[in-house]
Amino acid sequence: MKGYKAPSFQDRAAASSKAKEKALAKMKAAPQPDAAELAQRAARRAEREALAEAKAAKVREARQEKQRLADEKKAEARRESEKPAPAKRTEAELKAARDARYAARKNRK
Repeated sequence: MKGYKAPSFQDRAAASSKAKEKALAKMKAAPQPDAAELAQRAARRAEREALAEAKAAKVREARQEKQRLADEKKAEARRESEKPAPAKRTEAELKAARDARYAARKNRK
């Protein structure tokens, strides 16, 4: 019994060339799309592109809205930080407020 004989480079190159020719012949034999089918493909492609553009516009609009809200929030925070702090109440005012709370609690009982 003979052992395995590996194919030579020329054998492999010839097999590859034959396979390429066979694939090319198969592609040439395939039916070509007619004008109506090409028009349908173009219409579907245009529709997909329009949907993608609409989606991108929606995302862009949402991003701009989010940025606008963030800018408004920053402006509001800036306005709040620029407001003068409320004046500190004096000890007498604190005592009067505390006494009023005590009196209100006593009246509820």
